[in-house]
Amino acid sequence: QVQLVESGGGLVQAGGSLRLSCAASGRTFSSYFMGWFRQAPGMERDLVTAITDGGSTYYADSVKGRFTISRDNAKNTVYLQMDSLKPEDTAVYYCAARRYSISSSSKDYDYWGQGTQVTVSS
Repeated sequence: QVQLVESGGGLVQAGGSLRLSCAASGRTFSSYFMGWFRQAPGMERDLVTAITDGGSTYYADSVKGRFTISRDNAKNTVYLQMDSLKPEDTAVYYCAARRYSISSSSKDYDYWGQGTQVTVSS
């Protein structure tokens, strides 16, 4: 069982930066593949970025070059550094965990955080 708690959301102007954190419970955090999803009102929950247990990363085209995912297994935490934010990045951001591989489908993830709101003003 893994419990995830996100933090770090907030209101920022376009062009600004935010850093999200996702703290995980459990002794096997290092073996999980971690993803950050986002969901805007009326939209589906989409994968933004993910990181494997070995540190390989995936980014959606819309955030490449602006967002960076990282993990600190000693702290059981995954981070999302978001730079050059745009109004279209506004959404609730969720971290999620699964075993064995990265998936772009939210249905494939076993554990979810409660979400943190990111609002980017123009």
